[in-house]
Amino acid sequence: MEENENGNAQRFLELIRRSRRGKFKIYIGMIAGVGKTYRMLSEAHDLLKNGIDVQIGYVETHGRPGTVAMLEGLPVIPRKKVFYKGKEIEEMDLETILQVHPELVIVDELAHTNVEGSRNTKRWEDVMELLDAGINVVSALNIQHIESLSEDVKSITGINVAERVPDKVLQEADEVVNIDLTAEDLITRLKAGNIYKKEKIQTALNNFFKTENILQLRELALKEVAFRVERKVESEVTPLAPTQTRREKILACVSSNEHTPRHIIRKAYRLSTRYSTSFIALHVQTPKESPDRIKLSSQRYLLNYFQLVTELGGKVEQMSSPNVTDAIVQFCKENQVTTVCMGRPAFEMPEMFFKIGRYKRFLQQLSEMRIDLIIVA
Repeated sequence: MEENENGNAQRFLELIRRSRRGKFKIYIGMIAGVGKTYRMLSEAHDLLKNGIDVQIGYVETHGRPGTVAMLEGLPVIPRKKVFYKGKEIEEMDLETILQVHPELVIVDELAHTNVEGSRNTKRWEDVMELLDAGINVVSALNIQHIESLSEDVKSITGINVAERVPDKVLQEADEVVNIDLTAEDLITRLKAGNIYKKEKIQTALNNFFKTENILQLRELALKEVAFRVERKVESEVTPLAPTQTRREKILACVSSNEHTPRHIIRKAYRLSTRYSTSFIALHVQTPKESPDRIKLSSQRYLLNYFQLVTELGGKVEQMSSPNVTDAIVQFCKENQVTTVCMGRPAFEMPEMFFKIGRYKRFLQQLSEMRIDLIIVA
């Protein structure tokens, strides 16, 4: 009885903490130049007129005349100047914002990496600290900076975006808003010099701002925001009648390969979010991957994959076995897994026929347990 009372008290304490936390709004764009910063500043003006204590914590205008003009009349907390490698760099002054403690602060470039030696490594971590302090935050980022979508963006644009925001940050948002433009309108803005300087326009048109890229990124952004809204509705609106569905449990099978595991992890995460559940990443350690035999490069890959799983809110599990598929089946049985995500199997000589037979048995076992299998390239 005492344990139950303690649990109730802990839940009530969490509710109190959440009520004191700041509200979080994110503007998402399909690409640079759609007007995220302009919209944030426009909202800041409206709130200021309505008596809200609004401060600009950090805004990047990129020299765009319309955006620069929107800054006029808004109170700005000066940036902090930091010397790094002989250069003066301006960063958001987190400490001053916390001290001033405005009702609401505008913080641009959510995916930004802070200069080495800063209080937090990433700007999104600064934002989490502001929210925990009870300060409301409006921020923005482009679709290519969302961790679980980075592979989709790379397949569209051919560009690997280094600065990324964990999906858990978007899950913290109270409101996610898409800033949408047609491809024609965006290209017109670009050619008119409203996004980049004249000397950069043609390069942009030849690369990221190709019409086919814009159309695919636009679709990705629209789907992402719709997905986030759907999740919010499901978590906050009580259904009229309960429905009987199986409880999904997603498993990502992770190896020490260089590339594929990242795709598998992100796929498992997206599925788990779709079903409002968690996911597990399983690594089966074969004898050649024992601590005294594993290559340093493979060990490094695994550590990076485990870190990605943690960032996406998943759980890492490890097993030791000479037979990977048997270990996966055993884990599925013991943990009531419903969906397995794994890479395409490699059948190479001289053991090809033996491996094919083992794989067929693996598929049969999953089928008998009614487990869905998703092969990720």
